[in-house]
Amino acid sequence: MRRGEIWTANLNPTRGAEVGKIRPVLIIQSDWLTEAGSDTILVVPLTTQCRQSAEALRVTIPARDRLRQPCQTVTEKLRAVDRSRLGAGPLAMATEDEMKSLEQRLCGVLGML
Repeated sequence: MRRGEIWTANLNPTRGAEVGKIRPVLIIQSDWLTEAGSDTILVVPLTTQCRQSAEALRVTIPARDRLRQPCQTVTEKLRAVDRSRLGAGPLAMATEDEMKSLEQRLCGVLGML
């Protein structure tokens, strides 16, 4: 598992408005933390419901490699998941530009601008 990779994750069970289902997630955790054996991984869920109106918060990732459909990051619903929730992967790798765009949106979501 590496920062920028897209894997599948089982995000069930959920509570309230949390994003659920088995879906692709983009790993945003730094590699040093993953390699240090952290038992959770910070991820941003992806959705196939791409909406141009949501691009202020979300980054669109085109279908490529084993990612079969275009997706958008659900940046405002990032979460830490146990490693056991991660399944198949990596499906694809985010580009440098996609990661920069995601980082900008994460800073906005986290109030770090």
